[in-house]
Order: sequence, then structure tokens, then C-alpha cells
Amino acid sequence: MSNKRILVVDDEVDLVETVRFALELEGYEVLSAYNGEEALNQARKENPDLILLDLMLPKLDGYKVCRLLKFDEKYKHIPILMLTAKTQEKDRATGMETGANEYITKPFEMDELMNKVKNYLR
Repeated sequence: MSNKRILVVDDEVDLVETVRFALELEGYEVLSAYNGEEALNQARKENPDLILLDLMLPKLDGYKVCRLLKFDEKYKHIPILMLTAKTQEKDRATGMETGANEYITKPFEMDELMNKVKNYLR
């Protein structure tokens, strides 16, 4: 497996570490950020192969991070999978409007998440 790099963004450290563990077991290199500003800076600096992005973040919310990346020629190719506790249809619609490739609600099945990650990184 090539060392694909995934940026995991969530303000819950436990969630980041849980997802990191599962991704590293699959052979991925994992970068992490705990707020929107940090996520944007990391994405621009590291140009990851995929981003797992929470919506409710300090500094910049996930919608803004997604929009800023998806409307930038240099980063719009990066698949963004939103991983969020926001389950309402309007939240999902907003997520898709900002350019997210997937909208996954918490709690989620780790196997399902890993399958989606693998599909986007093929």
C-alpha cells in the first residue's frame, strides 16, 4: 500500500486517536488537527490525499474549511468526508453544497468509514 496521507480533523481528541489507530492499521499516514484554522493550514501545507472533517469546530467550522479548500484550484481534488453529529437534512444539504464528497453522521461504524476511505483513495 502506498503511504496515502489522511488529515483527521475533530475537536474531540479521543475520536481523532480512535480514527488514527484504525487508519494506521490500514497503512495510512495520519495527520491531525483540532480546530478549523489548524485544519486549513495543515491541508494547505501537507496537501493530504483525503480529509475526514468534523463540522462543529473551534475557530472555523467544517463548512468553511470545506468551502475554502473546494473552491481553491490547488486543493479541490482532495476528497472531504464530513464526519459529524449534525444529523438534520439541512445540515447534510449544506455539507454537500460546500463541496463535501460524503456526509457521515456520528456515531458511525468504523468498518463502514474504512471502506469509504479506501474507495476514495483507489
